[in-house]
Amino acid sequence: MTDTPALKAAEFWEARYRDGGRLWSGRPNSLLVREASGLEPGSALDLGCGEGADAVWLASRGWQVTGVDISHTALERAALHATEAGLSDRTAWERHVLGETFPKGSFDLVNAQYLQSPIALDQQRILRQAAEAVAPGGTLLIVMHAGWPSWQSEPPFEAEFPTLQSVLDELALPKDDWTLETLDTVRRASLSPDGGKGFRDDNVWRMRRGDA
Repeated sequence: MTDTPALKAAEFWEARYRDGGRLWSGRPNSLLVREASGLEPGSALDLGCGEGADAVWLASRGWQVTGVDISHTALERAALHATEAGLSDRTAWERHVLGETFPKGSFDLVNAQYLQSPIALDQQRILRQAAEAVAPGGTLLIVMHAGWPSWQSEPPFEAEFPTLQSVLDELALPKDDWTLETLDTVRRASLSPDGGKGFRDDNVWRMRRGDA
């Protein structure tokens, strides 16, 4: 069997979820909460949903959510989270290798939180597909780390961190069809593995597509 980039990514993330136990807190990302709390609920697509915290939070606010991840284990945990929250009827889960496959349909909100990976990821293509999946009048929300945490003295792997402008340039969304509503760098507290206090900067893009 050919050792393709997709296979490597799938093996990496599946092993990380399967062998490491629960990875995340179960709480939604704070910048999703900040940016999406005022939106009118509709259909939502959560890319790289992990264990489902963002999708379940959106569902709890009236959204009909499709969560997508590369890891079977992550999706199983996400579905369990939704069931325990009584929101299984508002959530659906699909496995995709983003960059190679993508969910069908259009959505009132496409949420892309931290689509950054130590394994090769076609980030530009995924974000373009995310924009294409936004329905007329809908919202594209992207959040990504702007750099390593303040306490990270030695980067664990090589990484490029997109700037606010570079993502806008890569997306090249028509200005007559899209309105930029948030373009922001947010500093938030970040604890080191040994509990030391620090911070991390995140970049936020929120864009609304024009009505048809």
